[in-house]
Amino acid sequence: MKSTDFGFRIALCLLGIIILGCLFANFIIPYDPTYMNLGEINQPPSENHIFGTDTLGRDLFSVIWYGGRISLIIGLFATFISTVIAVVYGTASGLVSQRLDDIMMRFTEILMSVPQILLVLFLQAIMGEASVISISIVIGITGWMAVAKMVRSEVKQLRNAGFVMAARSMGGGFFYILWNHLMPNFMSAIMFMIVTNVGGSIALEATLSFLGLGLPTDIISWGSLMSLSQRAMLTGCWWMLLIPGIFLVVTLICITDIGEHLRTRNRRDRLV
Repeated sequence: MKSTDFGFRIALCLLGIIILGCLFANFIIPYDPTYMNLGEINQPPSENHIFGTDTLGRDLFSVIWYGGRISLIIGLFATFISTVIAVVYGTASGLVSQRLDDIMMRFTEILMSVPQILLVLFLQAIMGEASVISISIVIGITGWMAVAKMVRSEVKQLRNAGFVMAARSMGGGFFYILWNHLMPNFMSAIMFMIVTNVGGSIALEATLSFLGLGLPTDIISWGSLMSLSQRAMLTGCWWMLLIPGIFLVVTLICITDIGEHLRTRNRRDRLV
């Protein structure tokens, strides 16, 4: 067995455990994750609270598994939005005239030159108070550019294929050709970027929350837990930063490894 395949399987198993733990959190958590026991705030790991408690007195073990749902939802929803935009925009750019294609790509490159976090902050300020939906939308509509460029490159190679020309000559519309002829041929090439974007969206939500600009602390997510770690660093409560950080980092590493495996496999298949 190749080392890359072994690493992929390890990443897949770890990610599967984390996802299943988050989905079925109600069956494994010992305490209500929303209950704030002010008599047990900032408690270190112990027999009663194996991960300790946070600054609000919540059991950290329960909060981590419960909050993982929100982080995964944000990652998946934001990636879905960015993928839809990227596929439609990239396909349109690959099918239009060269001049219009150049204009569309210049616009994409201008957006890529601006750090995504600045675009997210700007759009979130327009939308108002942060919520799961608003965070997902702003991350999604600011993270499609790289995938769109790859889609455009793939469509450029496919646009003159016989089956695409035949569909266009028979009056096939844009979305008909995209769905039936183009997507089946380029989805495998961009799948690794889509998977990686899930991890990027989760990380960006956590970054925003750490800066105090993400979800409020009453909405439990890994990001909102990281926002409490600012106080933890000042009070010496290392478990509030370390344990949620381990869950977040392991999840991101697993997603990245899976995306890298898909990219390598796609490249290998193209060489065969």
